[in-house]
Amino acid sequence: MKFLTKVTVILLVTFSFQTTIAQNDNDDDEKLSLNSGTIDNQFEFVIRRSNSWQDYKTVKKTWLYTLKAHTLDSLKAVHKDLTDTQAVVKKQVDEIETLKSNLSNTESTLNATNDEKDNISLFGIQTSKASYKILMWCIIGGLLALLLFFIYKFKGSNSATREAKHKLDEIETEFEEHRRNALEREQKVRRQLQDELNKQKS
Repeated sequence: MKFLTKVTVILLVTFSFQTTIAQNDNDDDEKLSLNSGTIDNQFEFVIRRSNSWQDYKTVKKTWLYTLKAHTLDSLKAVHKDLTDTQAVVKKQVDEIETLKSNLSNTESTLNATNDEKDNISLFGIQTSKASYKILMWCIIGGLLALLLFFIYKFKGSNSATREAKHKLDEIETEFEEHRRNALEREQKVRRQLQDELNKQKS
């Protein structure tokens, strides 16, 4: 009697376990669809719903045509994204070239400003600061106004130098940001293209 009870319990547990597995498989099948979800899910739908004959699967032609259409649509979308991304990358490369040109012009302006700061022109002759100061102290009171004018010019040159350096720092930062963004987009495009190539091969 106890033996029969044990056998009955074992059979009930085994039956309920198989029922649970079958329900889980059915739930997975219900989540799959040929007209929605990822391409991978659509392939899984076709494979699971196809009939088996020995080692072969028989698949409805309409399913294959639908799957083909969805795959081609996905590839077209990826190619469009790739084209758009390449256009953005080209635009950013052009912007980077423009920034390089601006940076070169700013450096030229900075060099000219530094030259102007280190040398002072007196009556068309370039004179060092020390010589200029000594000469200014020797000039009579009538030229004192001219001395003040040149000191004012010097301060203006110094301010222009600081402004040029500040602009140069901003341009370098912006250039670095554009270069990094362009590299990230290019890497992303390459990864997407490689993923699609891998999907097509498999």
